[in-house]
Amino acid sequence: MIYLRLFYEFFKVGLFSVGGGLATIPFLSDIGSRTGWFTPGDLANMIAISESTPGPLGVNMATYVGFHVGGVPGGVIATLGLVCPAIAIIALIAG
Repeated sequence: MIYLRLFYEFFKVGLFSVGGGLATIPFLSDIGSRTGWFTPGDLANMIAISESTPGPLGVNMATYVGFHVGGVPGGVIATLGLVCPAIAIIALIAG
């Protein structure tokens, strides 16, 4: 059940955060306060780690939260949830 919730929460983030990785921060703050998966201090650490590692900020943060909550499968599922809306929209436009 936690994996479905991870996918759903990050699917919403991927669908509504227009503007890049920094646009995901308010959504992640909301997720942290509603679910209790991480504290505001954890969010600050997450931003610092995501900024210092290669790759998109939003994807790095989704992977971090997913791994923190559900281990390796959680990291994969949260990342897929974040990128699925973009893939679906691009496939729709390309079709």
